[in-house]
Amino acid sequence: MDINPAQQTVAIFGAYGHTARFLIDEFHQRGLRLSLGGRDPVRMTALAEIHPHARVHVATVDEPGSLDALVEGAALVVNAAGPFGDTTGPLIEAALRAGIHYIDITGEQPVTRHDFETYRDPLADSGLLFLPALGFFGGLPDLLATAAMGDWAAADDITVAFSLDSWHPTAGTRKAGARSAGKRVTVSGGRLVPFTDGPDVPAHWDFPAPAGRQPVRALGTADQITISRHLKAPEVRAFMNEAPLDDLRDPSTPGPTAASGDGRSAQSWLVDVVVRRGAERRAASAAGRDIYAVTAPLVAEAAVRILAGRTLPGGAASGMRAPGEVFDAEDFLSCVADIIWSRR
Repeated sequence: MDINPAQQTVAIFGAYGHTARFLIDEFHQRGLRLSLGGRDPVRMTALAEIHPHARVHVATVDEPGSLDALVEGAALVVNAAGPFGDTTGPLIEAALRAGIHYIDITGEQPVTRHDFETYRDPLADSGLLFLPALGFFGGLPDLLATAAMGDWAAADDITVAFSLDSWHPTAGTRKAGARSAGKRVTVSGGRLVPFTDGPDVPAHWDFPAPAGRQPVRALGTADQITISRHLKAPEVRAFMNEAPLDDLRDPSTPGPTAASGDGRSAQSWLVDVVVRRGAERRAASAAGRDIYAVTAPLVAEAAVRILAGRTLPGGAASGMRAPGEVFDAEDFLSCVADIIWSRR
């Protein structure tokens, strides 16, 4: 896909965060210009020294003019700054003022729900694409569910199961968890209902190899929101194996540590999505390394496709959308080099 770096700039807000490091590297490899923004002047000065060819701005959600300066001349803005409950609104408004596309990487279910409920209808005729929660939680399971559905118009239920060998959370993940406490929902009976870890939760999930059979607990995830916005299934459930949840709940668990020169941790992950219609069952799964790092190739692939006009013909080309509404899910997944995926 040919993108002229002389004509395309991507702005990144929250540019010194953990995941933003991977985003910057990914966009640089794809030949796009960068405009980088963040709240801390000292950290932004350090970032300017590391990335001398990027435009660097001190920008805060409390000063709309600073956000306007960040996105000026850009074709798309990526919001990588949490807590996302504080940043999505101002960044969406900045994108609208500039007339550019928007992507964020939140994994927070309450934020994703709020943004869809607040902005989906008002942005429908904007001529711009707004993709929230385009990361490990949200975008990736949504694309897998779309690929698994294939030509089915509807399903009885969709289950998303996550397996991580460990979870060393960032400070942002811990803050997001605290903010989301008591606000999570699940999809049941075609409605968003309060989340419960009740008797309908299976004790185990049979993941594809190498994860295998593991005990699981129920989750309320961003992908339950994105999936329910465009795939017809009255039940959308999410589970995760117990080991990483124990890590997450332990306040002494350290943050992620690079295991190689590219900054990725050694963590391995697998996402298994199963779609059921009566006695029929379809599934798609993906595996990779480092749930934070994998967000970068997902976002970059989406951004490049949007800028090149490679969205679904006659599809949802405007407004707040889930990635499965906008892209050919199978082709998209096949083009993300950091993901190994399959259907079965």
